[in-house]
Amino acid sequence: MGVDYDSEVEEFEWGIPESYTVTSTVESHAEAFGDRVAVHFLDDDGVRTERTYSDIRDDKNRFANGLEELGVGKGDRVMHLFPRHPEAFAIQLGALSTGALLVPCSSMLRAKDIEFRSNDCEATTIVVHESLTDMVEPVIDETPLERVIVLDGDESDLEDDSWMTYESVSEGEPTEYDGPDLSAEDPMSINYTSGTTGQPKPVLHKHRWQYCFNQINAPYWWGIDEDTDLEDELLWATTGTGWAKWFWSPVGVGITTGATQLIYDGDFEVETFLEIMEDEGVTKLCAVPTQYRMFANADLEEYDVQLNDTLSAGEPLNREPIERIQDAWGVTPRDGYGQTETVALVTNYPGIDVEIGSMGKPTPGVGATIIEVDEEKEVEPGEIGEIAVPVDSPAIFDGYFEKPELDEQKLSGEYYRTGDLASRDENGYFFFEGRADDIIISSGYRIGPFEVEDALVTHDAVAEAAAVDSPHDERGSVVKAYVILNEGYDGSDELKDELQEFMKEQTAPYKYPRRIEFVDELPKTSSGKIRRVELRQQEQEKHD
Repeated sequence: MGVDYDSEVEEFEWGIPESYTVTSTVESHAEAFGDRVAVHFLDDDGVRTERTYSDIRDDKNRFANGLEELGVGKGDRVMHLFPRHPEAFAIQLGALSTGALLVPCSSMLRAKDIEFRSNDCEATTIVVHESLTDMVEPVIDETPLERVIVLDGDESDLEDDSWMTYESVSEGEPTEYDGPDLSAEDPMSINYTSGTTGQPKPVLHKHRWQYCFNQINAPYWWGIDEDTDLEDELLWATTGTGWAKWFWSPVGVGITTGATQLIYDGDFEVETFLEIMEDEGVTKLCAVPTQYRMFANADLEEYDVQLNDTLSAGEPLNREPIERIQDAWGVTPRDGYGQTETVALVTNYPGIDVEIGSMGKPTPGVGATIIEVDEEKEVEPGEIGEIAVPVDSPAIFDGYFEKPELDEQKLSGEYYRTGDLASRDENGYFFFEGRADDIIISSGYRIGPFEVEDALVTHDAVAEAAAVDSPHDERGSVVKAYVILNEGYDGSDELKDELQEFMKEQTAPYKYPRRIEFVDELPKTSSGKIRRVELRQQEQEKHD
């Protein structure tokens, strides 16, 4: 697929159907091509499960009927906590059919994270895989959760009557569901995202979000449009079910377009992933830069892949893996940029030359631009500013769930500010220049420094801490913690190991500080705030 950039920008129109929902889209797909495989699922033992679009429709309707009998209805919040699973779409779409809002949670979180999220959004239901119930059991009495639905659960292992299996909720239910009338403007999901201060924030999206993915991410990133023969394509996005990226690609592109996609529930191992790509005939791959960097170190020529597109997101992808994959497979990894709050805002998409090192150009219809950090004024080419999107763009989120004070901070002006700094060259390509705030991006994960620091200081040895990003060749950046110790403790390698193990228990494992430095003082402003910018500069200088 190729597009003429200027004409696409000029001619693009949203035309969002008022009646659009992702659930009605699946109903349409099942009616039109119900026997098409929607999901090729592989577990980590190589066991295959397949789900057609008719299967997903029927299963989502069974689950929706079961939820309704339990009292779940429009506006309720349904959390989910499960790994990549063949029933993932049926569960998510079934909950959405009732008019409930999905609250995705990553299996990398901890029990206290589940407690915070359920209390913050007042969730009453959680669907949890049987392998992850120990994240719910310790905190359920401290939450508004009324029912726990266990995926792959055993009836004999359930805690009490408020616990039930997914199978028992769906079993025997009709494959037709007469639920509430929903529209593009009905709330769909609450995705929690890290900020520079305080707890993660609840990003609210409406069903419109998925339509925007279909109109933006599909053609201008994945290279899928109305002329694409979907029966010749197999999509693979390596994301997990608890991340916004799951809604960006497996739901927002795969399900909404009617494509067939691969879901693999195994840990990332270079050789395994390369073998799967070859054996399964993956044609379009979406992975994070860390994975591409690790692919680039393998004998790529040994694998007979059928890729026609390779997509990257989460952080900038450097030149070396791009050129290595180009040479080996004849495809150019194409960067795309966006956030939990948005669709793809900037991409190297089919029809424009990939500018290595660049995010690409703004996608049509979205209105992404670069403005001055302190003013709502666009910068000139070559100048560094903040990536921003007009607040009336359909491509951004609908505020923070029941947090009007946060809405006032982020959405009261002319633009939604992303917090990411970039420059633009004379040809309109955007280049990432860093963060306007202190968010750490490591292997595509967004990590708020406050969460790391707040957990660290609960250790008896730690008096004060500051977390910043530290450059890393494979991960892009890793978390580095500068630590002031309490009296009576001495900095040592043993204490570093102890703190790291402690942090893995306190926070999601991707947040723990892979590097720790003991210091006597931290740089601060006159008002006592930590100047993380100075620490980041130190880390960059060490790397250079």
